[in-house]
Amino acid sequence: MTAVTYQLMKTDSRTRARRGRVITPHGAIETPVFMPVGTAATVKAMRPEEVREMGAEIILSNTYHLYLRPGHEVVKAAGGLHRFMNWDRPILTDSGGFQVFSLGAMRKIREEGVEFRSHIDGSKHMLSPERSIEIQNALGADIIMAFDECTPYPADRSYVKDSLERTTRWLRRCKEYHKDTERQSLFGIMQGGMYKDLRKESAQQIVEMDLPGYAIGGLSVGEPKELMYEIMDDCVELLPADKPRYLMGVGSPDCLFEGVERGIDMFDCVLPTRIARHGMAMTSQGRINIKNARYEKDFTPLDPNCDCYTCRNYSRAYLRHLFKADEILSSMLMTNHNLHFLIDTMKHIRQAIEEDRFLEYKKEFYDNYGRF
Repeated sequence: MTAVTYQLMKTDSRTRARRGRVITPHGAIETPVFMPVGTAATVKAMRPEEVREMGAEIILSNTYHLYLRPGHEVVKAAGGLHRFMNWDRPILTDSGGFQVFSLGAMRKIREEGVEFRSHIDGSKHMLSPERSIEIQNALGADIIMAFDECTPYPADRSYVKDSLERTTRWLRRCKEYHKDTERQSLFGIMQGGMYKDLRKESAQQIVEMDLPGYAIGGLSVGEPKELMYEIMDDCVELLPADKPRYLMGVGSPDCLFEGVERGIDMFDCVLPTRIARHGMAMTSQGRINIKNARYEKDFTPLDPNCDCYTCRNYSRAYLRHLFKADEILSSMLMTNHNLHFLIDTMKHIRQAIEEDRFLEYKKEFYDNYGRF
């Protein structure tokens, strides 16, 4: 028995978009879904209650960061990540692999795992498949991710092939080490870079292990969007239709629509929270840079079509003032809006799939949003 199961409820008649539900020990997740990122057991600038109130059904936390600070033993002693951060809905933890590989010269890849130096104090650590699962078991997330190697772009074919084969071996070790399958579900990750035949090879190897869900990794790593969509087209076809499909690290509105159209169920990205802290807002009429002088005396809401807390209570002029004054409230209000915007967009996408008008809604959204 696995902790996570998937129910397919409706498939769009003209695309591969699908409406489903992922059942976890901490509740159901309506899909397609955008997952806000709470890297260090917090969605930056947000209280958990706010994230819950805006309709987020699952959040993502980071194994690498929580391992280094405060330490997974601390989180476990607190009763697990749900209790530690006061979040009673589903949580997904990544494996820490992406963060470790992003360290560049500060890490060394071996068959055993990855030796790296902490970005905090330079201390030496080893993260292996077994260690990653041990940490994630202690954190107690509903969905845990296999330890993998995310290949950069561009990368030569021989490197990508060696990397994906190592990722498969590491997945087997993750699966063997992970025992508590009734409380936590392990998802495998497809790699293979921009090589379609290697993507197929990776998919065959991980699907063979019959896991509760699968992710597509190694996309949105610097390649052109057209290439990402082309590779994604093939990737989705290679994954089981009766399991959740998760596209890692993607969260711009256009990527969400394009991913859903191809049959992706789950997305995550730091984009909405990160750009909020830099004064950028996603709105139904396109992106807004609140730093712009044109908003100095603009007393209208950030987005006239949005009913989030920020848009109901504050003007563009006030938000610009907060940002220019370097007030913490700027990040809080802008983040509130951006997360609400994406969560609300996904809600409308689900409704459009149910009503078999996904393409019409996509066109309507693109016409209003303008250039991405």
